[in-house]
Amino acid sequence: MEKVWSVRLIRLAAVFGLLGAIVGSDMSGSGNYQLRAIHAHMLVVGWLSVFAWGLFYKVYEVKVKKLVSLHGWTAAVGSVGLTAGMLLYNVNPFNFNEVFTLIAFIVGGTVLLISFVVFILISFLLEKEDSL
Repeated sequence: MEKVWSVRLIRLAAVFGLLGAIVGSDMSGSGNYQLRAIHAHMLVVGWLSVFAWGLFYKVYEVKVKKLVSLHGWTAAVGSVGLTAGMLLYNVNPFNFNEVFTLIAFIVGGTVLLISFVVFILISFLLEKEDSL
C-alpha cells in the first residue's frame, strides 16, 4: 500500500509544482500578485508536503495499512481542496456565492488538517525494522 501511495503522492506533487511555477511565472511577468497566497500554498502544501509524504511511503512500512489509504486520500483531497477553495474564496473567478466559496475553502483546509493528524499517527506506527 505504501508503494502505491508513494507514487500517487509524488505525481500529485509534481502537478502542484508545475502549476505553482506557472502561477509564479505569470505573476512575475504580469506584475499582478493577486494569486500570491494560492501560489505559496501550491508550492508549500502541494509540492513540498505532498512530495515529502510520497518519499516517506517509499522509505517506510506502516503497521496499519488502512491508515495509509486514509492519509493518501485526505492528503490528495485536502491539498487540492485547500488551494481550489482558496482560489474561489480570494479571487472567485466564476462569481460563485460568497458562502459557497467560504465553505469550499474551510472544507478543503479541514480535510488537509485531518491529513496532517493522520500522518502524525502513522509516523508512530512504523514496522519495527524500519522505525527510527
